[in-house]
Amino acid sequence: MKRAIFPGTFDPFTIGHYSIVQRGLCFFDEIVIGIGHNQSKKTLFTIEKRLDIIRQSFKDEKRIKIQSYNSLTVDFALLVDAAFVLRGLRSVGDFEYERTIADSNRKLTGVETVILFTESQYSYISSTVARDLISYGKDISSFLPPNVIL
Repeated sequence: MKRAIFPGTFDPFTIGHYSIVQRGLCFFDEIVIGIGHNQSKKTLFTIEKRLDIIRQSFKDEKRIKIQSYNSLTVDFALLVDAAFVLRGLRSVGDFEYERTIADSNRKLTGVETVILFTESQYSYISSTVARDLISYGKDISSFLPPNVIL
């Protein structure tokens, strides 16, 4: 079985994230979406709310598992027996960071990183922008996956 993790803070989980996972299902038998505890990030939504948002997104997809973790991402991959980390890239700015992490993960554990480019219609969407819009009372429903209600 080819299993991958799709790690992130997901505050909130956006349509761009959803698209990467949906497309990733073409390559993997199962994807474990992992919400990492990141002490350096101040989040808007609780872990429980973020788990709920992602569950709403994939309520009928049996090949998606969702859980939180409080460790290095590569250790989480090993914990859930995933040989791959699935990541999405929106821009060139994301590339160097992702490459450094991917190289480190491969060197430490042999876990490979698979990168999918974000579809152009979602490239402007980020969790940061979504949080900013929420803080100003804007409707972000078009930034969210189907079936998701904040």
